Amino acid sequence: MAFASPVPAEWSPHRAMWVGWPSHAELWEDNLISAQAEVEALVRALAGPGRERVKLLVGKPEALADARARFEGVAGVEIVDGRFGDIWLRDTGPIFGAGSARAAAFCFNGWGGKYDLEHDDTVADQIGQASGAALDPHDVVLEGGALDHDGAGTILTTRQCLLNPNRNAGWTEVVAEAALTEALGARKVLWLGDGLLNDHTDGHVDNLARFVAPGVVACPVGWGRNDPNHEVYDAVAADLSAMTDAEGRAIRLLRLPSPGLVLGEDERPVPASHMNFLIANGAVIVPTYGEEAAARLACEGLATVFADREIIPLPSTAILSGGGSFHCITQQEPA
Repeated sequence: MAFASPVPAEWSPHRAMWVGWPSHAELWEDNLISAQAEVEALVRALAGPGRERVKLLVGKPEALADARARFEGVAGVEIVDGRFGDIWLRDTGPIFGAGSARAAAFCFNGWGGKYDLEHDDTVADQIGQASGAALDPHDVVLEGGALDHDGAGTILTTRQCLLNPNRNAGWTEVVAEAALTEALGARKVLWLGDGLLNDHTDGHVDNLARFVAPGVVACPVGWGRNDPNHEVYDAVAADLSAMTDAEGRAIRLLRLPSPGLVLGEDERPVPASHMNFLIANGAVIVPTYGEEAAARLACEGLATVFADREIIPLPSTAILSGGGSFHCITQQEPA
């Protein structure tokens, strides 16, 4: 079943914001405490200047008491006892339609079979039931982070992810567009190529390019001579400059500095991105990775299109050790 209208843009009002709480010590190991501190800061920003009702999904019984204690007395934060493999609710949860009366639930296969964790394939059902939204199941593999929406039926995605045979064998652009139209009310799909180096999601677009206003897409520009993704960023900008949205508007670009080269514990580049920002009712939360100058300029750029919201940079280095950032661990319920 398709939505009666397209998926709302993230900047439209929300009735709630789901957030995943780092719950599994065996997954996060030495980064668990730091990841919890970063998510706590995100939740407090969302419930405060972000003006969100936060639904914090805790994925393991052993983590409930600590989560409740941390947020006791914090207005606007609801602790939800659930089960998940890990915190990436953008990918495992449902995609809500206008008014959150309905939500689309897709199959999840661990990002192409890379990470098969118990309960991740049940998250969409859990969130749908807890939110009261009617779930529309779709028999295709799809992660929410693979798509970005402008609210008028334009969907932004990458070929590297959506056409990857480890998701849906035999998908072509035509087949994928038909599925997005049927499930999410898509009117036009804008196709980009590859995502970031070493991104285990196979190039999710929410690390690469994001709608920030009707007809306006933010995308990175390389920062520093050794930025491993500068050619990808320039290819994205060139592609977008030749595109129009579902309303026929030429896409305009807001190019923001990338974090540059960020190395993981194994000294390999990790997919750090300011594009994984989260748009809340009263704020835009921007992930940072210890690179002050690039992060400051990225925030200044976002302030030019979100003058009605507070721009809040917050550290996300520990969360990134698990593979993503703020946008990846959240999912909004449109009002």
